[in-house]
Amino acid sequence: MSQPPQPGEPEGQAPDPGASQGQHPQPQYQQPYPQQPYQQQGWYGAPQQPPPSSNKTALWVGLGALGLVVIVAVVAITGFVAPGFFLSDSKDKSTAASSSSSPAPTSSSEDTATRSPVNIPSSRVPMPKRGTPPADPTDCAFPADSSGPVPKKVNPPAAGPTPASGTTAVTLRTTAGEVGLTLDRGLAPCTVASFLSLAQQGYYDGTSCHRLGTSGLQMLQCGDPEGSGMGGPGYTVPDEVFPQIKYGRGILAMAKRQAPNSGGSQFFMVFGEAELPPEYTVFGSISDAGLQTLDKVARGGVDDEKGPGDGTGPPRIPVTFQSIEVG
Repeated sequence: MSQPPQPGEPEGQAPDPGASQGQHPQPQYQQPYPQQPYQQQGWYGAPQQPPPSSNKTALWVGLGALGLVVIVAVVAITGFVAPGFFLSDSKDKSTAASSSSSPAPTSSSEDTATRSPVNIPSSRVPMPKRGTPPADPTDCAFPADSSGPVPKKVNPPAAGPTPASGTTAVTLRTTAGEVGLTLDRGLAPCTVASFLSLAQQGYYDGTSCHRLGTSGLQMLQCGDPEGSGMGGPGYTVPDEVFPQIKYGRGILAMAKRQAPNSGGSQFFMVFGEAELPPEYTVFGSISDAGLQTLDKVARGGVDDEKGPGDGTGPPRIPVTFQSIEVG
């Protein structure tokens, strides 16, 4: 078989004219010879002749001795470098057994150990009383609001005369437990009318409470379907405040922006201390069982990483409204 031309050699080069007739030129690449007896597979070159028997025996004896020396050296080195390879270390075994017998700390125990306890007062504050009762009925208006997002469409309550006396029981059924409320029309007739309208339209269903405070301002804020604290129902609720308002454990009040008459759907439930000026409408109270639910959520702690940086944030125990029962 002809070989490819080598560098510098033109294609179709003629054989050497000095070569004898009938003698073929040697190929450029030496091909393997056919395997011969005693020829180790993979070798390339001339066939080998079998060596004399005496030399072969000496060769095998030498190779055997060399292999024995290598094995002994490896064993010795391994035994000195890695003690315990041949003999088990009883001390290490006992240590491993004792380590495996004691369970690893769970994340909840670590959180409990690192999280400071929440100090919640046990006594309620008295419900505020108006110096002068509101007119009964009270004329209410709910103007449209375009200052913030409206994540959930809803109809505003009917404007006009609204009852300003009597109470209504409401039960918030949440993933953290039930929270019973008592809405008081004598405190805030327009706010109560708006809250009941939103509840009956299913506005709060499926929404989550987005802000928990456990120190200084101890409350849980809810009512924004967007979950950012910026959303509202698309209309505003008038302020219904008076100087006698005090906030504390058991108080239900409306959240608002800094501007007056800027309330909407967001409200907050106070389970502890809350030193606030009387600028937030109080429209009801929280039941004892409801306060226990809020206490449990508060002791679960605040997710500070998702909060605004003021010590408040989403509760670690999620509070999502499943439904609201009126009456």
